[in-house]
Amino acid sequence: MTITVDEWEAGIADLWGRFDSLDRADGVAAMRELARSCPAADGRAAFELAGMYDSMGFEAEAGAEYERALALGLDEARHARLAVQYGSTLRNLGRLDEAITVLRAAPTHPSTGSAPRVVLALALHSAGHKDEALRVAIEAQVEALPRYQRSMRAYAAALTGPSAAVSVQGAQEPALVPEGGDG
Repeated sequence: MTITVDEWEAGIADLWGRFDSLDRADGVAAMRELARSCPAADGRAAFELAGMYDSMGFEAEAGAEYERALALGLDEARHARLAVQYGSTLRNLGRLDEAITVLRAAPTHPSTGSAPRVVLALALHSAGHKDEALRVAIEAQVEALPRYQRSMRAYAAALTGPSAAVSVQGAQEPALVPEGGDG
């Protein structure tokens, strides 16, 4: 029986909705079955299978499926989500330089918000780039702050900018500047 893309997408949503009740083997088996039934010729089936592998702790298998999904092509939302998920998987596999590259190139999309930058911060931290990791993490959250945006940008920039060496040696950091309504 052939299903439509909409029916397939509904099946995917249903499976993810039941995720917490699935064990590793059942979750992967169910997603493999759904992936085989996908009527689309793009990378969405590989992406969803990668996500299930990833969520069930099979990072190596997930990595291969993420790469296949990229090769087949994805819509903008899935591509953005793939960058976050694949970057995280690469980090978990110890492939830190690749993770950082994927996350730096991650497309922006409303479905991921600041997640690419947060996962990039984690990858940078794992790679030993602690100041850059903190800078990226702070910058990822600046827009969510109702006030002090300018100050937080300055603090973040000071972590890795030309003044970072001076700040580390005890010089005064940028002052927390009271800001108007725009932050």
